Amino acid sequence: MTPSKTPPEVLDIGGIEVRISSPDKVVFPGPGLTKLDLVRYYLAVADGALRGAGGRPMVLKRFPKGIDAEPFFQKRVPENHPAFIDTTTLHYASGTSAEEAVIRDAAGLAWVINLGCLDLNPHPVRAEDLEHPDELRVDLDPMPGVDWPQIVDAAYVTQEVLDNVGLVGWPKTSGSRGLHILVRIAPEWSYRDVRLAAETLAREVENRAPGLATARWWKEERGESVFVDFNQNAKDRTVASAYSVRPLPDARVSTPLTWEEMRTARPGQFTVPTVLQRYADIGDPHDGIDGAAGRLDALLSLAERLGPAEKAPRSGNGSGRRQSLMPLIEVARTRTKPEALAALDEWKSRHADVVPSLRPADVLVDGMRGSSSLWYRVRVNLQHVPEAGRPPQEELIADYDPWAGRQWPGRPGS
Repeated sequence: MTPSKTPPEVLDIGGIEVRISSPDKVVFPGPGLTKLDLVRYYLAVADGALRGAGGRPMVLKRFPKGIDAEPFFQKRVPENHPAFIDTTTLHYASGTSAEEAVIRDAAGLAWVINLGCLDLNPHPVRAEDLEHPDELRVDLDPMPGVDWPQIVDAAYVTQEVLDNVGLVGWPKTSGSRGLHILVRIAPEWSYRDVRLAAETLAREVENRAPGLATARWWKEERGESVFVDFNQNAKDRTVASAYSVRPLPDARVSTPLTWEEMRTARPGQFTVPTVLQRYADIGDPHDGIDGAAGRLDALLSLAERLGPAEKAPRSGNGSGRRQSLMPLIEVARTRTKPEALAALDEWKSRHADVVPSLRPADVLVDGMRGSSSLWYRVRVNLQHVPEAGRPPQEELIADYDPWAGRQWPGRPGS
């Protein structure tokens, strides 16, 4: 966000005063949206946004330097948070814990946005029961080369499977290229069980639509398909919830849809201005989601029938690491995405003869979660390059270490 000396503005939101600093700071230069515009947007869609994020612990994804810079992830609620912000302490699988923010009203939404957050990233649990998720999350993540109709086809197959196991799916755009399908469930199962149910759902979708959708966890094995990302149900994962504004130049919004409008809808048509009008016209298509909680018994029974998912072989070098079945080479590790793309361009210029053989899904630029921010890994899958012409693994063009200088119990050398 660009520097600004505009004096703060104090909003009265349901009888609670919320201070908005630098209200005229431009956050989205293209559509000309300021920080105050974003606050007013969230207030206008507050009922829908709180239906997705309210009452849940939340990771704060902050953009202090604007949408063109990498955000940082803040698990711990700021020490000086106001009294109207609840908190709860989450214990992570890593053994760490964090006291996280829990927002329950429109004033809480305004406070979060004032911190420099754009999208809302709640956990799939309620603050009152942190060990039993009440939401199973299906993330339909398209590989490069996959267009919208294929994603929609995968969504309808997912809907069919959900219907067969007695669950109701509520679709929304991710705010980027993909789709999310939210499934409310009774809070009676552990994270492990919910993740297993989500993985089983993904495997069954792949079984019914091979080539269209995939449950393969390793990216280089997916091809040009829609990945049904079951690992979004792991204990430490969050996803952008309904009505979240995403950090794209057009101020795109993760927007709840009806199943009937899926074919004609396109992610790019849902932006802050258009969603404001849409919400005023039709309200929230997900307003019945909390009354549609189902059970996981049928999916867990299907998991038993399918048996364990296939696992990749382990490396024989004693490291215990997975061994890829694909001819992968690593190009770079970088702090930012522009640096990653620049490294990829340099590799392509060095190996221009193999570039025509690469397909879109063969180029893997992955955002990797670090301790408090993303870093980027660039790999190339040479599966479509004749073996005799495949470049060898070379020294990385960039070798950023996101853990440099950080220590934790159990880290080698600590």
